[in-house]
Amino acid sequence: GIFFFYRFEDFQIDGTEWKELPGCQDVTLKECDFSSAITEYYDEYHFRVRTERREEVSPWSSIFEMTPYDIAQIGPPGIELQSINGVIKIKVSPPEANRVQKMWIDDLSFKYNLVIWENSSNAKFRNQSIFPTDIIDDLAPDTTYCLKVQATYPLESKEGLFSPIHCVKTTRKAVNVLFCATNVSILALNMKFHLHWNNRYKQHVSYNVQYLSGYLKKLYDDYSVKWLNVPGCENITDTQCNFSSIITTVSGTFYLRVQAMDEYNKSCLSNEVKVVPLVTNEIGPPGIKLDIGDDVLLHIQIYPPGGSEGEVMRDHYDLSYRILYWDNSSNNEEEIKIKEIKQTIGTISDLTPSTLYCVKVQAFSIAYNKSSGFSQEECIETPGDKILPLIILATFVIALVAVLLVAAPLVFVLYQAYNKIKYVFFPSCQPPLNIEGFGEQLFNSPYRSTTEEPIENCSIIETIITEDLNQIDFKDTKYSKQSSRDSGNYSNDDDTSGSKASEATLEKEII
Repeated sequence: GIFFFYRFEDFQIDGTEWKELPGCQDVTLKECDFSSAITEYYDEYHFRVRTERREEVSPWSSIFEMTPYDIAQIGPPGIELQSINGVIKIKVSPPEANRVQKMWIDDLSFKYNLVIWENSSNAKFRNQSIFPTDIIDDLAPDTTYCLKVQATYPLESKEGLFSPIHCVKTTRKAVNVLFCATNVSILALNMKFHLHWNNRYKQHVSYNVQYLSGYLKKLYDDYSVKWLNVPGCENITDTQCNFSSIITTVSGTFYLRVQAMDEYNKSCLSNEVKVVPLVTNEIGPPGIKLDIGDDVLLHIQIYPPGGSEGEVMRDHYDLSYRILYWDNSSNNEEEIKIKEIKQTIGTISDLTPSTLYCVKVQAFSIAYNKSSGFSQEECIETPGDKILPLIILATFVIALVAVLLVAAPLVFVLYQAYNKIKYVFFPSCQPPLNIEGFGEQLFNSPYRSTTEEPIENCSIIETIITEDLNQIDFKDTKYSKQSSRDSGNYSNDDDTSGSKASEATLEKEII
């Protein structure tokens, strides 16, 4: 026989304590169901086994260690099928649905994969995700389909076993009701959501737009009675509805459908459409404003999509901006330049003066792989180049200073030469007559022209009076007079005639 022993790994118990495994003693098969011994799914267990034959006993095997939750596999889910109006309604129950003690406590974390195919030799398999309660459509009428369902646990990356295969035959669809809403679609821009549909019926038809919160489909209960009317879209005759008011959270999922009613109070439900706010919504173009600052830079003010109420757009999409700018005088597309920024203020520096530049901006979200259309083109002309006038002015000033530095010494030299020439050839004062000549005899000066009119002759008479009039030294007087004459301009010691006349006059005055 084969004997199994196990030890529960609890640090409060002596590690040498082994227990017999109930139902696994003296068995002849090479397997044993010891589920009854597992009471804790997250604790570690140790197992060992040995064989016995009569009196012979083998040594114990090596110890096998395991934690039930780690090695456990997800079992198959239960399924119920109903064929009605050309579709198959399916209801799935979670694994361990009938067990009192469950290893997979969070049933809502299960996801379900469906595999369906026609019961024929050339069957094509179709895979799709389904909710616990769901409808399988797009099926051929009067056709037998077979299917199986698998439960997965994404939190632990675990995949379970498929359910047994079930087969069911579809029925024919009821004749299309003319007043049903068709082509139901969603238009969403900047978190403003609108539902649109078509009306093929020309008679009076009214509509109710209904919605369902997505989490209700994850439950195992019947959600068919939990649809609610969209406020403002009740009993309307228009073929569109603004349902932005029901988008209370951007992380949730919503389903919408249109209930049409004719004049006889008959109703028809449209197909459902799914709304995942941040995925379904589209980003609109931003607004821009251009300005040329004193720093000769092009400043671009960007207004995010959604305007002043677009906090959701900015906060959840983590928007970036793609700026396109170009010289409007150029028709070459290669001249278009691109700049990407995260802020709502952009600056462009590589501009040409006196040039018309045009700009348009696109918003985009990397996280959601979405981008908006471009904004309207805005153009602005850059001011003239202020550097060139400054360069010209600086060049003029430098040239002027250089001219002054060169001209000043030259003018000074010319001025000095002019003064020398003027002094030599055109003296400013004339010599006195007593120097030039006496009477009718003219003094021929080497420094003046002979044709110049004679200047009136003047003489300087000095009288020396002492206390003793009797003692007059005429000789001294003569030298004194001579000395006095030397003090005048252009004196000449050789003019003795003038001196003699002065002495004769002086003698007469003394006598």
